[in-house]
Amino acid sequence: MMEPQAQQVAEVATAAIREGDTAAAIGSNGFLNRYFDISARGSSVRQESVAGITTFLAMVYSVFVVPGMLGKAGFDTSAVFVAVCLTTAFGSLLMGLWARLPIAIGCAISLTAFTAFGLVLGKGLKPEVALGAVFLMGLVFTGISVTGVRSWILRNLPHGIAHGTGIGIGLFLLLIAANDVGLVIKNPGAGLPVTLGHITALPAMLSVVGLAAIFGLVRRRVPGSILIVIVAISALGLAIDPAVTFHGVFAWPSLSAPGHASLIGAMDIKGALSLAVLPSVLALVMTAVFDATGTIRAVAGQAGQLDADGRIINGGRALTADSLSSIFSGFFGGAPAAAYIESTVGVAAGAKTGMAAAVVGVLFLAVMFFAPLAGLVPSYATAPALMYVGLMMLSSVSRLDMSDMVDAMSGLVCAVFIVLTANIVTGIMLGFATLVIGRVVSGEFRKLNVGTVIIAAVLVAFYLGGWAI
Repeated sequence: MMEPQAQQVAEVATAAIREGDTAAAIGSNGFLNRYFDISARGSSVRQESVAGITTFLAMVYSVFVVPGMLGKAGFDTSAVFVAVCLTTAFGSLLMGLWARLPIAIGCAISLTAFTAFGLVLGKGLKPEVALGAVFLMGLVFTGISVTGVRSWILRNLPHGIAHGTGIGIGLFLLLIAANDVGLVIKNPGAGLPVTLGHITALPAMLSVVGLAAIFGLVRRRVPGSILIVIVAISALGLAIDPAVTFHGVFAWPSLSAPGHASLIGAMDIKGALSLAVLPSVLALVMTAVFDATGTIRAVAGQAGQLDADGRIINGGRALTADSLSSIFSGFFGGAPAAAYIESTVGVAAGAKTGMAAAVVGVLFLAVMFFAPLAGLVPSYATAPALMYVGLMMLSSVSRLDMSDMVDAMSGLVCAVFIVLTANIVTGIMLGFATLVIGRVVSGEFRKLNVGTVIIAAVLVAFYLGGWAI
């Protein structure tokens, strides 16, 4: 027989274990519990672990998508795979251990598209120069984050343009994915720039089916819905597509493929400092400011990590961790980094602390040893993921305030011209310009603030001066 006191302790421990509250089972003074304030935020070690795994499953598709996109621009895909894993691990661990927020960081899909299709394929930059631009972007981004300029820009960012930027990037991703699988192709004749492609071809059909499957799985709240579709289509491709071949599961991380130089430290900073490329650096910074910062605030708000004044708890550290990750990514040969909106999936699963982000970082370090699987994934398996992310970004349409017509229409101008010009900053510039002019003509100039006018003037000057990309 146990002593009554010992029996009571055992019952408490057993109840805690049954509830999955590891922190309570090992004592409220456990290291993880104390460091991340897990109990104080109403969570548990088990809950944070499960939420971290959920976030990981929601965003691990990036190790397939990012190398595929940069590979089309001449990057060594095996090296990019390693860079994506290292960048995501570094950013998520920094966010989790330092800012202690449940926000995962990785190579941003939108900024990857800008780097691959805008800078390298569009502007003709060498991959090394593009990496130099990414590295400089990280430096500038960190500088404006630390000094508060980033917060100043956000305070003066009109709501319509903020949401319009997200809508435009979503449309941009949709166009890239649809073109990649031949669903939409360049129009060889007269008329509009694009036309219907080979809709009955295998890549196009599987992409559409895969997109619809993601809809269904997400509706059922299946964890890792995007990953499941990528794996399923890749397996089908392996069975019926001769171009898809199996090369194994496990391999030591490869910093370069045979015949390719390592991307680590390969960035050409001198080349990126030329007057022809500096506007591209500004474009990356502007895109990151409008995209990544909004994501951080959205995830923090959903996780209940806003103070009484609506400011992000540890917001300064979160913004700095986000921008430092792009410096790291540029050095290792990846795309610009940013907070992932997929972090909201983890928050929905219970993430409230930085432990969830730290779990994501550790899991991406493990993924680095499974590079052969990335080579198994065809483009038509990742296209549904790109399309889905793009469609999710279109949800910002519902946030436009149509009662303020000038603001809402300026946001739509921004969105539409991002995709029509295949240039994010061009859309932002046109959005700001139409907003300022529209306010003046409508007699609503008092709704303008000095910051908005300054940003608009700087953007227009870049285009009138011929410096913009």
